[in-house]
Amino acid sequence: MLNQILFAAALLITLGVFAFTANRYYKLFKLTRPAFPVRDFGKRFLLMLNVALGQTKMFRKPFTGAMHALVFWGFCVILIGSIEMVIDGLWGVERSLKVLGVLHDIIMASGDIFALIVAIAIVVFLGRRLFIHVKRFEGIEMKHISHLDAKVALSIILLLMLTLLGMNTSYVAHNTLLGEEVFGVYPVSQFFAQYFSGFSADTLHIHHEIHWWAHILLIFFFANLLPYSKHFHVFMSVPNVFLSRLEPLGKLPNMDSVTREVKLMMDPNTAFAAAPADAPIERFGVKDAEDASWKNYLDSLACTECGRCTSVCPANITGKKLSPRKIVMDLRARMKEKSKGLLKEGKTFDDGRSLIRDFISEEELWACTTCNACAQECPININHPTLIIDMRRYLVMEEGSAPGELKATFNNIENNGAPWQYSPQDRLVWAEGLEMNKI
Repeated sequence: MLNQILFAAALLITLGVFAFTANRYYKLFKLTRPAFPVRDFGKRFLLMLNVALGQTKMFRKPFTGAMHALVFWGFCVILIGSIEMVIDGLWGVERSLKVLGVLHDIIMASGDIFALIVAIAIVVFLGRRLFIHVKRFEGIEMKHISHLDAKVALSIILLLMLTLLGMNTSYVAHNTLLGEEVFGVYPVSQFFAQYFSGFSADTLHIHHEIHWWAHILLIFFFANLLPYSKHFHVFMSVPNVFLSRLEPLGKLPNMDSVTREVKLMMDPNTAFAAAPADAPIERFGVKDAEDASWKNYLDSLACTECGRCTSVCPANITGKKLSPRKIVMDLRARMKEKSKGLLKEGKTFDDGRSLIRDFISEEELWACTTCNACAQECPININHPTLIIDMRRYLVMEEGSAPGELKATFNNIENNGAPWQYSPQDRLVWAEGLEMNKI
């Protein structure tokens, strides 16, 4: 009974802290702009199965991709075992899902095998970060805290796998020693259990309890650490893929306010809905974090900081300042910095800083070629160019700021109706005196 009370208290604290964090993020999302209507749920579900659950983009780097996929799939299977532990803890029973029969055997066997696989993969990942210089893990945006964050998260995952194997091993050894039935199949733990045959039943029971509590409390702790870590993608990556833009990557969204004005100018009788007369003046583009769309902000929270986007960016490869990963991380960092004031005072809050210039320079924004290599490579379908283009829109439409070459093009369009510096009447002057062959 005492164990149940302690477990219930731990669970309530965990859920309470998580609810507080989730509510905070919900309020921040409400401050962002609309993105696009979420439709075509069938297509989205298939995309989620392919990219998120199938991990198809990860396999572009076969070795690390396969390792990451195994870790992800392992977590999915082990999650079922964690649900069983919650039921056991609340009702004071053991292996409550044993009523599933053969299915329970399959789930437990899969979880036991995956626990070992995930542990090995995590050791490899930690080794890469500690002893191997991986270029895409570096960059101006990758501060010491980012590397420490990754190592701490990987270490916790390793401990989760070790405690799970320890719990299963002591359970199998204890029940085998007493001649009691073992519910579930544990291929890996059954192998390890033979090395504990010299322990007494009481000692094995204590080992089981220690590993059980350590495992479940680590899960509770990790669940509330993730929202403040780069590993928030454990929660956010699947929803982010489901809510991906379904249009071709090269299609850039138009601004509704501009589209509305153009249509009204071309046809005053158009049925395109006009903005209400008392509607607040809308900012063109993105200057600060709250100007971004909810999808941009979701992208920033889901970012794994893997650097695959930056590693394929032609601007970055040729030595320019642009790093698509930094753009997304800066949005997340700026929203975090400004969140306290925004939640207290709303969008009117101004701390004298902004996403543009204080976090992201104009040079970075104008280096982007909008080739969409970053969005194509991202394993969770983050769309970097849409955010970059919106920040450019702010610079051009609000501040009139753009590189000299672009300003000359804008002037030509305004004066000549085309990007060229010649008037329409003079565009064929270059061809005068040339002999043209008749076809």
